Amino acid sequence: MLFGGTMPTFMAGRHPLSPGNRAGIGAALVLLAIVSAVELAERPGVDYVGLLAAAPFLAAVFAVWQLVLGTGVLATAVGAAFVGMAPADQRLAGLINLMGVVLATGVAAAGATIRQRQAEKIAELLRLAAVAQQAVLRPIGPQVGALAVAGRYISATAAADIGGDLYEALNTPYGVRIIIGDVRGKGLDAVRLASIVLGSYRHVAYERADLKSMVQDLDRAVARSVGDEDFVTAALVEERGGTLTIVNCGHPAPLLLRRGQVIPLEPPAPAPPLGFMPEVKARVERLEPGDRLLLFTDGLGEARRDGEFFPTADRAWRLLGHGTVGDGLASLETALVDWVHGRLEDDIALVLLEYAGPDGGAAVSVPSWEVGAAGS
Repeated sequence: MLFGGTMPTFMAGRHPLSPGNRAGIGAALVLLAIVSAVELAERPGVDYVGLLAAAPFLAAVFAVWQLVLGTGVLATAVGAAFVGMAPADQRLAGLINLMGVVLATGVAAAGATIRQRQAEKIAELLRLAAVAQQAVLRPIGPQVGALAVAGRYISATAAADIGGDLYEALNTPYGVRIIIGDVRGKGLDAVRLASIVLGSYRHVAYERADLKSMVQDLDRAVARSVGDEDFVTAALVEERGGTLTIVNCGHPAPLLLRRGQVIPLEPPAPAPPLGFMPEVKARVERLEPGDRLLLFTDGLGEARRDGEFFPTADRAWRLLGHGTVGDGLASLETALVDWVHGRLEDDIALVLLEYAGPDGGAAVSVPSWEVGAAGS
């Protein structure tokens, strides 16, 4: 998928009652209270009035400029009260400190204004990125031909992160055809190349009678659009009458889940990614009703904690074999995020398929094999 996640929490700073505003104002008020208490305890004198200048800066870290300005006015008023109560010989020093509070208020309000404008620009960029994602990467499933299909994207960051993971599932005259791929790199260049691959795939999937011809078309589309070091790994899958055909262009091998077993469907011979003129050899399998197939990008294989990789093959049939295919992907994501303690190194695209049987009817909610049927 191209990107995912939620907007950063600082975007909420635009709302007067947002958590960011409350945190900034709360910290500033605590500082004002502490300085006031110390100043009252040390009377007579204005030794700590200058510390009030920190209050608007604390507010400016999170709050909008209006609240920063209000905090500065309050700090100035508190400081003026202490200056007024100070002995005559200390009032000049107090007034100088008070001028520092006023100057700090102006600087902090200006900084908050700049931060707020930058946050608004980022929010607009994220909105445009979401529109681009929806235009390029369409939702798939829940039923495509004789296959129940679910797709899921797991972002490596909490903020929306644009990347080059892609997938698509189409019901064509030649059977159900699915692609999953991963563009090298991130950012707008990855988005552009992912859109090119998906656009070409959505055309040739209906025009080419075999997957090898599709690979050649996609390879030419990538080669025309990238530099010497750019490429796209991809796996293309076709289900036709219960026969599964897979061609692999430098992509992680799909996993076939059958009666409690997990079978990596490695290609007969390795082939380079799209963009490097791959010569692919197809792998053909006969499907059984209830079979599930997991397609994924390399972020899943790279997920690790303390140097230990997530045991995908060992845990796949337990996590993916219950409920609908959507339920299975949700379980896999939960286990994966827990494994890495919420810190992924790369985005992950997942597609889970289930073969309903030769009648092409609706997918069963539970596959023919059950969780726990095989040894743990």
